Amino acid sequence: MKLNQFRRGMVFRMDGEIWQIVQMDLNTPGNWRSMFQVKMKNILRGNVLTKRISPTEELDDVYLDTNDMEYLYREGENYVFMDSKSFEQFTLTPEQVGDAANYLKLNEVVKVQLIEGQPISVELPPTVVLEIKETEPALKSATVTNVQKPATLETGSIVKVPNFIEAGEKVKVDTRTGEFLGRA
Repeated sequence: MKLNQFRRGMVFRMDGEIWQIVQMDLNTPGNWRSMFQVKMKNILRGNVLTKRISPTEELDDVYLDTNDMEYLYREGENYVFMDSKSFEQFTLTPEQVGDAANYLKLNEVVKVQLIEGQPISVELPPTVVLEIKETEPALKSATVTNVQKPATLETGSIVKVPNFIEAGEKVKVDTRTGEFLGRA
């Protein structure tokens, strides 16, 4: 495919490596030919590279497969997932899991992206419901509506919640921003 047919998030092969487009801007400097300024992330190594590429340059599109997998347990620093259909187990590194680790619960089914049968990343739903394990008690004298306090979720991550939320309650959290959305 030509580069001008690619969009943000698409995966391609260039120079024997697999890359994902993070950001893509078209630059047309004066009377020169237009060029794409492409910020891309190496899928396997995790490094980010910015490169100028001609819009007519052809790149190999890589097929990205998505499977439902159940999060089983942590093994050292790595995360172990099981394919829901084939029951095959895969181990993902902390770099592959990324920020999704803050919202992963045991035995939760998530979408795992694979390239050529190898898992590369975890895709969470936009919101998750998690239980609050620890937070400060509500202050009776704090009547201002926008007062927030830190709360530790069952996954260990910390989110800011309103003053009236107590430990043991289930809350909805936005996985993209890490913000409290409401009670569940």
